[in-house]
Amino acid sequence: MLLFFRLDGEFITTVQQRGAAIIKARKLSSALSAASSACDHIRDWVLGTPKGTWVSMGVYSDGSYDVPPGIIFSYPVTCENGNWSIVQGLPINEFSRKKLDATANELVEEKALAYSCLN
Repeated sequence: MLLFFRLDGEFITTVQQRGAAIIKARKLSSALSAASSACDHIRDWVLGTPKGTWVSMGVYSDGSYDVPPGIIFSYPVTCENGNWSIVQGLPINEFSRKKLDATANELVEEKALAYSCLN
């Protein structure tokens, strides 16, 4: 069963402010939450994703979903035997396309800035 929900408005704001919300609720750093996420990421990568499921991971772009190649981008992936594969062919609506493009553009600019510091 697929669940669909809107990703605009309050949801995006909530996700953007999640670190601050964790700090406010726990009165502690959000580092434990980040560490837990890192552990989940490594677990899925090393042990694999269950058949028929996928997770989001920041991986090297190969140009899938019209994201410029050569940047690290969050993609839907499956993992098996320590290898990840980008899930292809998922539908992208207009709102999501705009968000993907904006994020990709920011990452390309940040990559160019980082490389300019090396010269």
